[in-house]
Formats: sequence, structure tokens, C-alpha cells
Amino acid sequence: MTVPALPDVEALMDAAWPAPDRTESNGWVLRAASGVTQRANSVWPREPGSDSHAQYALVREARLWYRDRRLPLIFQVFDDPRSTGLNSVLDAEGFTRQSETLVMWRDSGAKQATADSAVPQALVPEPGVEISTEPSPEWLELWWQVDGRGGPAELATARSILAGCPSVYALVRSDGGAPAAVGRLALPPAQPAVDAPKPAVTGGAEARGWGGLYCMATRPDARRRGYARRIMQSLLREGAARELAGYWLLVTAANHGAQQLYAAAGFSEAGRYLYRQDRPKRHLTGC
Repeated sequence: MTVPALPDVEALMDAAWPAPDRTESNGWVLRAASGVTQRANSVWPREPGSDSHAQYALVREARLWYRDRRLPLIFQVFDDPRSTGLNSVLDAEGFTRQSETLVMWRDSGAKQATADSAVPQALVPEPGVEISTEPSPEWLELWWQVDGRGGPAELATARSILAGCPSVYALVRSDGGAPAAVGRLALPPAQPAVDAPKPAVTGGAEARGWGGLYCMATRPDARRRGYARRIMQSLLREGAARELAGYWLLVTAANHGAQQLYAAAGFSEAGRYLYRQDRPKRHLTGC
């Protein structure tokens, strides 16, 4: 499996879920979106650094930046040696640890644990799945009912985040015609220059970039009926049609059912991160 280096994966994730309010200070990216989702309201320490004195100063600076926006200070910290020093600083400052999340990855040639895994997935359309390049009102309504936190104002902010990255949206309906499940394939236009080689696609052409699976949501009463699998297969086919080199997705460490679904589709763990919050007064949820 060809996986970009972790800093490149972080850059892809940031591009796929862009916060509307952001600034950068000494290699730390401060992001805000009126409290809508943790990832869009957290510090991404793109360059964590190793000087503890500088890190303490940057934490104080970030605390003021978020206080001006009436938001808690949250860090999105990856589980790798680069973050050891920063984690020590955050431990000393009393930051909590929450929402541990797996980054799962598969390349375009990954085998799936299904009976039809030998079928060229890009050539076989998934029946009944609606594909679009914009989220329809029905798509937004179902996703927000399952994963959203807040009302119309928060939904408008979430929609602006989605619009910040070109994407493909999938929706499947239940037998009664109501939306049953949705998903999104983010296609960041500015891909990082990774060191890992991009695998070739059918015909010998070079694969083009990476895509991220987001917003996988199923109506509670429609679960365990295969709708999520159909959404995922459809988005992977859309990626294959665009000759993507591979895919990533995010799933909380506690969601073992979803991890099994993704593993059966050829995904495996490529890394982990968690959120570290400064003396929380309100708790943002989700990965």
C-alpha cells in the first residue's frame, strides 16, 4: 500500500475540511468556524517544533486568538514522534485528551473482501445511488440530522466548509423513497508533493492525487441494510473514474462497526490523532 508521509496526509485533511477563519503563526495553523466541528475549530500544529519555550508562547498566543472568537482552545495532535514535545507542553498546561480518531487509508489497487472484488469497480455503476457535485437539500438534511450539532446558522457554516473543497456527493434512498444514507468524496485541488510514488492506473497512466471519504451518515432506522456500503462503493468508483491514487477516511477509535466496514473495503490504519482541549467549557463532538 502506498501511503503519503503523515505531514502530507495532514495537509490533505486540512484541504478537505477548510475552516473559513484561519491564520498561521510559526508553523501552527489556527482554524475557526463558529464552533462547527472540532477539526474546523482547532489548531493544526503543522510544524510542532521542539523548543518548549516557543511552544508555551504559541499556546498563549493561540489561547488569545480563540478567546477573541469565544471558542475553546483545542489542538488536533497526531500520534507520532514529531508531537512528543508538544504533548508534554499540553500535559503541563492541563489539556484534556478526547475523540481519538483513526486515519484509514487504501490505494486504488486495494482488494475488497466482497464476492465481486474482482469486478472492475469503476466500470460497474451502483444502482439507485444519486451522484452530484453539490450537496442537495436532502443530502444536507440527512447528514445534519445524523452528525450535525446546532440549527440553521450552524448548518450554513457547515455548508460553507463543504463548499471550500471540490467534492462528489452520494445519496441512496430506501425502498420508500426517503434518503437513507449519504457520503462525500473530497477532491482537494492542491495536492501536496509527496515522496511516495503514485501507483499506475489501468492503461499505464499515472494516478492523479488522493480523495477523502467524509460525511458517511445513515439514517438510524435504515442501518444494517447495506446502504453505507453502497455509498462507499459508489464514491470509490467515482474516484476510480478520476484515476485517484488512493483514499483516506477518518473514524473514531470507538466506532468499531464502521472500522470493520472500512477494513472490508480495503482500508487499513495509517495513523491516529486526538483532540486536546484547554479547560473545556463546552464540548465539540465528531472527528
